[in-house]
Amino acid sequence: MAQYELLLPKMGESVAEATVIKWVKQPGDSIDLDDTILEIATDKVDSEVPSPVAGKLVKQLFAADEVAQVGDVIAIIETEGGKDATTEAPVAEKPVAEEKIETIPGIEQLPSENANVATDFSASERFYSPLVKSIAAQENISLAELDAIKGSGADGRLTKDDLLVYIADKNNGESISKTKTVVLTPPAPPTSQIVENKVSSAPVVNKTSTTSVSGGDEIIEMDRMRKLIADHMVMSKTTSPHVTSFVEADVTNMVLWRNKVKNSFEKRENEKITFTPIFVEAVAKAIKDFPMINVSVNGTQIIKKRDINIGMAAALPSGNLIVPVIRNADQLNLVGLTKAVNDLAIRARNSKLKPDETQGGTFTLTNVGSFGNVMGTPIINQPQVAILAVGAIKKKPAVLETEHGDVIAIRHMMFLSLSYDHRVVDGSLGGMFVRRVADYLESWDLNREI
Repeated sequence: MAQYELLLPKMGESVAEATVIKWVKQPGDSIDLDDTILEIATDKVDSEVPSPVAGKLVKQLFAADEVAQVGDVIAIIETEGGKDATTEAPVAEKPVAEEKIETIPGIEQLPSENANVATDFSASERFYSPLVKSIAAQENISLAELDAIKGSGADGRLTKDDLLVYIADKNNGESISKTKTVVLTPPAPPTSQIVENKVSSAPVVNKTSTTSVSGGDEIIEMDRMRKLIADHMVMSKTTSPHVTSFVEADVTNMVLWRNKVKNSFEKRENEKITFTPIFVEAVAKAIKDFPMINVSVNGTQIIKKRDINIGMAAALPSGNLIVPVIRNADQLNLVGLTKAVNDLAIRARNSKLKPDETQGGTFTLTNVGSFGNVMGTPIINQPQVAILAVGAIKKKPAVLETEHGDVIAIRHMMFLSLSYDHRVVDGSLGGMFVRRVADYLESWDLNREI
């Protein structure tokens, strides 16, 4: 018998750790090649870790809700024949990963001589990642203060973003009780929470249950992804002053062209062409015309992005949203964009996205028209400064100017709405940008080859 050390796989250049959500296989279970061993989660997506070998699971080295670093040994699998991949001694005495202190913009770094003054985290029953510990030490946050911060991670785990939002609010002198992303609560039993009600005696509700109270109302605990979305949306609204500009576009030529080519395109490419890649192409062109839309903000600095990486909001079967990113969208032709859009959408619905595929976006597109809505006022996907919503395409009577005078005709019309960060995007830039996207869609060539 040989023993194989299963490592936490690399999930992208910007992903260094993951939380163990659930072990699918238990010690003693037989494992076939590519069987799912466990489910893990990053701050963006949930993923499955398959087995590269067949055998029997011998040992789990991380419990549920614990955080593992990329490259950590997370399980031992016993395989038939061969030599051990490594001796078991290093596994039993798994070295502690060196803590890498991240430099966080806007947070003053402590001198290196203070690095050895550390909080005794063993006094808390709560798990903290090395990065959270290092930030807490740098900011002189006590263990009691840390324990009181509400976390958005799995089962209340405190993430880096939770802590940074708390620190920002604290440094700005804002009342924590007025923010929805961080709530200080008095110590309470870890398995229950007090649900406030207008009646004098509030029921105690277990945080993993769905409880019916007061005339059939239900209290449903948010899942991990919904907590992350909620916190991210509140953070965005408190960070960026949102302004939304609207344009109505006549997209008749675009609709007629797609109807003309969709069948032949599907036969040739084995892909369905939707309107989304057309929207992405128009957005990428407009960004090249107005590059100051493709920026982010760091304090008083405006960071102008070199790459045009467009995120596309995708609805999941659970009702949650995720934003996979099409990298270097301006460098892809319409066929490439179609394949990228379809691939990301399918894998998003099937929870097959890699964590790195939801990061690095510089602009986001969301299609509210897919739900039958004619327009929307989307919330900016931080740290970006703009997001475009495309509404449903509707047939409407419209006035056309012809050489023989104005006529009324039935046209395919749609609304575009651009929400932008008014700290760095003025109304003129925001208005011209969304108008330019509409211009590209309206001027679509009916004879375009693909």
